[in-house]
Amino acid sequence: MDCLRKIESSGWIFPTLILCIYGFFVMMRPSEPFLTPYLTGPDKNLTIEEVTQKVLPVWTYSYLALLFPVFVLTDYVRYKPVIIIQGISLIITWLLLLFAHGVRAMQLVEFTYGMVTATEVAYYAYIYSVVSVDHYQKVTSYCRSITLVSITAASLLGQLLVSLAHVSYFYLNAISLASVSMAFISSFFLPMPQKSMFFHRKSSPEVSIGPTDENPPYTSEQPNHQQGKDVRTSSENSQKTPQLFKNQDPKHFLAVLVQLCKDLMECYTTKKLLYWSIWWALATAGFNQILNYVQVLWDDKAPSHSSAVYNGAVEAIATFLSSITSLAVGYIKLNWDLTGELALGIFSALDAGSLFLMHFTWNIWVCYAAYIVFKACYMLLITIATFQIAVSLSMERYALMFGFNNFVALLIQTLLTVTVVDSTGLGLDIGTQFLIYSSYFAAIAGIFLIRSIYTIISIKCQRNIAGNPQTNEAEDQNINGYATRL
Repeated sequence: MDCLRKIESSGWIFPTLILCIYGFFVMMRPSEPFLTPYLTGPDKNLTIEEVTQKVLPVWTYSYLALLFPVFVLTDYVRYKPVIIIQGISLIITWLLLLFAHGVRAMQLVEFTYGMVTATEVAYYAYIYSVVSVDHYQKVTSYCRSITLVSITAASLLGQLLVSLAHVSYFYLNAISLASVSMAFISSFFLPMPQKSMFFHRKSSPEVSIGPTDENPPYTSEQPNHQQGKDVRTSSENSQKTPQLFKNQDPKHFLAVLVQLCKDLMECYTTKKLLYWSIWWALATAGFNQILNYVQVLWDDKAPSHSSAVYNGAVEAIATFLSSITSLAVGYIKLNWDLTGELALGIFSALDAGSLFLMHFTWNIWVCYAAYIVFKACYMLLITIATFQIAVSLSMERYALMFGFNNFVALLIQTLLTVTVVDSTGLGLDIGTQFLIYSSYFAAIAGIFLIRSIYTIISIKCQRNIAGNPQTNEAEDQNINGYATRL
């Protein structure tokens, strides 16, 4: 009891512990890597065309429709109620998966799962409202690490149960239901935050997550660094609006939204943030599309009704390697202002190559390996992009850009889905879809490779001009002579 009281009185340990418990159980879903075999198997008896063109697209549409209102509501109600809503949505999703039948019911499953993904923002934002700034980095690492561990463990557990114990997919979904129910119960133990980022701020300004002037980011390009400081400074100024966010009448609600729009527009006037955000939106749209339909491709290469399915093992390995590559970013000492766009181009090209390989091969093991490379490359780049954006912004502006970049990504993904996947559009087969996704990532790689080459050449030319005093002196003499003649 004394130990429990000590944890509760610590201020940050108790909410972090409860949130990590919630994060572990909410991601412990061993059935998820086997969704397509489950839907097309004897339990649900849907055709692969129904799953691809009628069921899976609903997730994209519902996610897009719910993202913005949920983003605003999450901050307005101070996170905890939205986390509880996520738990309810997960329970409804798996109850429908277990006991409902037919295309309409599975479309409802995708809609409720869209609510689940839209409310994920509450999980990551909650902790910043209940702990001090000193513990931000520590609790963020705990919360993110526990979800990666849970996803890896769930995928591995699902694969072992399917391959060794020959457990049916129905019982995997029952285990997932039990796990998300535990997450729902644990959410009630979370302390209710007294503040939020936008609508319930304290009167004193928040400390930005970016470095202060005493600890500048690792960069040698002064213009970009200065831009980052300007964005941070104006962000801190906007945070000083006195008591605007404590009043809950409609006028103040609209005033908050207007201020957020102004902050967002100011963020995108910085070229560095704009280019990284463009890559974020484009790549995330493609990545989510691949995650949504990769099981359909695997089922096309090796039909689940006649072949052994190793989706769980592949997801476990991909998640583990992705966490390793993300961790490695913290130890790479590079001037990202100079080489960042080149890295985006090179690794996006690797993503494109992996997807081309997934399209053209008929060997399921090659397809699995290409997917692991694709996911690891994306996670490496999104970690770099997250750091590059966050280092120049306050916590509030980073949350704004994170939400808006994901919203743009969803818009792009929706266009891809309507055009390529949905039966109301082209309704292409899964092989042709992946050929288009490969070309899409190849276009992203081309854009950023060209941009990086231009950036590197421009910087070298500027350095050569700055490092040649004779040229500068000759130019000064010409100018002086011209002034004398005048």
